[in-house]
Amino acid sequence: MSGAARRWAIWIGPLVLLVLWQGASSFGAIPARILPAPIAVLQAGLRLTLSGSLPHDIAVSSARALVGLVIGGSVGFALGLLTGVSRLAQALLDPSLQMIRNIPHLALLPLVIIWFGVEESARIFLVALGVFFPIYLNTYHGIRTVDPQLIEMGRVYGMSRWDLFGKIILPGALASIFVGLRFALGIMWLTLIVAETLAASSGIGHMAIQAREFVQTDVVMLSIVIYALLGKLADSATRLLEEHWLAWSPAYAKGG
Repeated sequence: MSGAARRWAIWIGPLVLLVLWQGASSFGAIPARILPAPIAVLQAGLRLTLSGSLPHDIAVSSARALVGLVIGGSVGFALGLLTGVSRLAQALLDPSLQMIRNIPHLALLPLVIIWFGVEESARIFLVALGVFFPIYLNTYHGIRTVDPQLIEMGRVYGMSRWDLFGKIILPGALASIFVGLRFALGIMWLTLIVAETLAASSGIGHMAIQAREFVQTDVVMLSIVIYALLGKLADSATRLLEEHWLAWSPAYAKGG
């Protein structure tokens, strides 16, 4: 199957699901108060888009997610590199980080409220904490699992430490790092849903909470669909980066 055909094939499942969903709603098999029809969800989206509230909420939520990803991802990537290349750093940092990792980050919500209140910093902190560990763990794992024979060969050819890192170690770890990034993106949106319940005045989560209070099931469903679409968009963008940066690998070669 060609690349273009594969890209279209992935939409077959969602389209079939939409058709079945619409059919079940149209024939009354699914009550509208339980699960509104896709047409009703689309109409709600158009209504909120024309009012300007939906684009604003999407922009606010996306900004929160991006800032949290940059902060948590940068720290996780840096510490993953450090503990991966340094035995001393691994001995000093990794055991403590592994203990903290086993604490569900959403369980820290009461403590985060005490620290930051219900300000924007609390929401960003939760997102950053959520994305930190997937990126840290996969960066650390990727560095540690680079083929030692390749590293030894680089040393035999007289490569400096920086050359070894930039031309052998980091490229060898990239596949694992991208897996961590894709995993982190899923946790990012999951965390954001919870974070935006912290007395937020805007964002997709705020829109869903308001809709729940007024029993607007179509808007609640719209919020869920938007989260799913944003998550898919972020994952697809990461896959494109993955294919670009790992084009040298046979596993990511075009047509492979």
